[in-house]
Amino acid sequence: MSLLKTFAAVFAALFFATWALAEEAPQHARLDPARSTVHDEGGGVEIVLTLDRAVPFRAMLLADPPRLVADFREVEFGSIPPEALEASRAVTALRWGAFRPGWSRMVAELDGPHAIERAEIDAAMAEVRIRLVQTGKEEFARLVGEPADANWDLPRPAEVAAPKRRQTGQGPLVVVLDPGHGGIDPGAEAGHLNEADLTLVFARELAEMLKAAGMAPVLTREADHFVPLETRISLARAAGADLFLSLHADALAEGQAVGATVYKLSEEASDTAAALLAERHDRGDLLAGVDLSGQDDLVATVLMDLARAETGPRADRLANALVKSFDAAEIKMHRHPLQSAAFSVLKAPDFPSLLVELGFLSSPDDLARLTDAGWRARMQGAILAAIREWAVEDAAEAALLRQ
Repeated sequence: MSLLKTFAAVFAALFFATWALAEEAPQHARLDPARSTVHDEGGGVEIVLTLDRAVPFRAMLLADPPRLVADFREVEFGSIPPEALEASRAVTALRWGAFRPGWSRMVAELDGPHAIERAEIDAAMAEVRIRLVQTGKEEFARLVGEPADANWDLPRPAEVAAPKRRQTGQGPLVVVLDPGHGGIDPGAEAGHLNEADLTLVFARELAEMLKAAGMAPVLTREADHFVPLETRISLARAAGADLFLSLHADALAEGQAVGATVYKLSEEASDTAAALLAERHDRGDLLAGVDLSGQDDLVATVLMDLARAETGPRADRLANALVKSFDAAEIKMHRHPLQSAAFSVLKAPDFPSLLVELGFLSSPDDLARLTDAGWRARMQGAILAAIREWAVEDAAEAALLRQ
């Protein structure tokens, strides 16, 4: 289903669900004045409000002047004047009406300090019953105030960090480098060498080069330990990533492949080799956990797709810049240097993400290049040049969007 159709389906479902609920129930409960009263009884004040349906309410005492306040969700008191119900000498004034969106309020001013002996609602009869009794000033002072009520008081908003804004070139570019595999998952192997070690060395050297260029590199792992796929994305998000580069040097058990390859996100792999690599990369996460990335509900999926509609083209431009820079630096590339795949590390919706296969350990030539410090420096310089070019264009676009 396309993004537009999915969004339309969600919107329609929410609209018709809301419409159906509105049709099933009236918006406000209504007061029945003929069965309601405010009167003195047994040395106290009895307040009985009969409604056409039960609603949540709360009752409290406030001072200056002493008064009872009762809030209801939401009652239509009608045109009857409040004094028509008032038959209590202790109640000096009675008023009611809308108080805030979704809530109505009744205020009964009292001739002196009182306590609430009872405040309840008979749900079957939709009858609110409040009884007040006289009390001393000290006790009244203790009782005054608004009570905590789950139907009224909402929890304080969670303190969360401000959302990461798109980079505008005003500060250091946060580049998250993700050396593939690690720990119990060494990745591809060639003799005594493995992918996890080679990519970590490359990432450390690239980080130093980016830092010297005024950028802010962050590594998802600093040593040979296992980091789950979803955790890598979480670490990048926590670091405030402006872009995410996952670095790999894989091997093919069947067929031949040689040269660097840049992968961008797609639900469909662009060729068979990409499909096999996707299985290999994502299978590594099963060593330490369960990948729940496919368990998004419909609304969350729509929102993430909307975010990717903005980050996807930005990632595409960086991918093109990398391929162009590799070519200019005479880096050996795969015959199809720009490909697409459904790698889990490319699925972050909130920042551009790419995966770079530096080469293939199954190729003797690529293995020789990966272990050559001079070649690595040339490759790292090409990545830096591409990021610089991309960052300038990306910041210029961001400035235009803000206008």
